Amino acid sequence: MTIRTTDNGSDLAAVAERIRARRNVKLFLKRPVSRKLILAAIEAARWAPNHHVTEPWHFYLLGPDSIRAGVELTRTVVKERKGNKLADFKAASAAAVPGWLVVTCSRSADEVRQQEDYGSCCCAIQNLMLYLSAAGAASKWSTGPVTKDQRFYDLLGIDGGKELIVGLIGYGYPKVTPEQSRKDVASIVTEMR
Repeated sequence: MTIRTTDNGSDLAAVAERIRARRNVKLFLKRPVSRKLILAAIEAARWAPNHHVTEPWHFYLLGPDSIRAGVELTRTVVKERKGNKLADFKAASAAAVPGWLVVTCSRSADEVRQQEDYGSCCCAIQNLMLYLSAAGAASKWSTGPVTKDQRFYDLLGIDGGKELIVGLIGYGYPKVTPEQSRKDVASIVTEMR
């Protein structure tokens, strides 16, 4: 692969490598991420593309009490669906994540706008995760059962009629960063005339 640079000398390979290096991390060190870094990541996230500049996202930065309540709700939700053993495992995993951030999307009665806004929120989450990765932190985007449970909305004071939870972003400093691979580009591209 040829490394290309733009006219101003910035290295496009560095951008591509940052994107490739970002991973969903499940194991974190017990080292907190500063509020300043998270707010800077949110600032970068909000520059995601969004049709008609709707800015449909909202970020809920959870503190220790909210996280503890979220861990217990995770235990309850999983227990109701899968039993005690998995509930205890999922709660312990959730409790080991140093920071929690919930990203929501404004709801719209217009189906096309809702789809566009949801896509924009997904882009914002990717921006946030790339920013954290560039800063040496890591994250995990979850859309698990707790994020769809009305009790989680209630816990956070989110009006489900006005906002949709797009993801629960767990963040911290990585203990282990997993390896991954992707399909060859030729297998996912169809060139049209």
